[in-house]
Amino acid sequence: MTALQIDNLSKRYGTLHALREVSFAVESGEIFGYLGPNGAGKTTTLRAILGLVRAEAGEVRLFGEKIGRAENRAEIGFLPGELHLYGNMTGAALLNYFAGFRPQQPPKLRPKLLDALEVDYTVLARRVKFLSHGTKQKLGLVIAMQHDPRLLLLDEPTLGLDPLMQQALHELLLDCAKRGRAVLFSSHILSEVKAICHRAAILRAGELVAVESLATLREKMIRRLHVRFRSAVPKTLAQTAGIVRAHFSEREATLWVQGDINPMLRCLAASEVEHLVFPEPELEDIFMSYFQPQEQDCA
Repeated sequence: MTALQIDNLSKRYGTLHALREVSFAVESGEIFGYLGPNGAGKTTTLRAILGLVRAEAGEVRLFGEKIGRAENRAEIGFLPGELHLYGNMTGAALLNYFAGFRPQQPPKLRPKLLDALEVDYTVLARRVKFLSHGTKQKLGLVIAMQHDPRLLLLDEPTLGLDPLMQQALHELLLDCAKRGRAVLFSSHILSEVKAICHRAAILRAGELVAVESLATLREKMIRRLHVRFRSAVPKTLAQTAGIVRAHFSEREATLWVQGDINPMLRCLAASEVEHLVFPEPELEDIFMSYFQPQEQDCA
């Protein structure tokens, strides 16, 4: 079943086009990545889904129904990117307060969430304004997820979480998907989307660049490599299969590689390499895969 359907959603703030005819769908049982740099329009999309902002054009459907129905919005769990909590309430009171907005949906997942995110009774007994940023983020996640919603909208959910807690959250979301829940995972960090998402939409300046499976994204992705040789750069390197762009400077080369990296590795292995850096791809590398013209720059 399609949990979330967005068709040609457009939103302007004065002369700024925050969203331009954005369309995608999230299925039940799917973790859907929503990738884009800060300011791309991800948060505006989530607010439009919730009815917090009114779009100029387009349509949002939740479980086949238009967003105007309060019953459908009750099936959503939402974590905003800028989380503001009531500082004078204790953690426990805060969780109960938000649970009270859904009397028909008891917070049945709360114990499991608190255990997984390592939030104990001593934390819950403290007033929120005295808690760390990471602990507040954990409370925000519990608020969003404790009633076991059919659709989760998460805006930068790992913000402030250490690596162990990030992994714990990933496991919780994978469990949600296994139980048929839909998750819209908004982030500007490519690695965490790659870790758990089935598909991803890529947003840039309010426009969708692509909606792809993660396998297709990996195939299309252009990665950057920097290498320094002990002697001159091999003359055949720029023509090696898989290298779509190259920049040379004395004994150093910066390479942009797409697809199979083995031809490049064989070429490098035939020379004396002094230093090599081949980092994990970043969001900018995905944008280059779709926008950057193929060129070779030899200096």
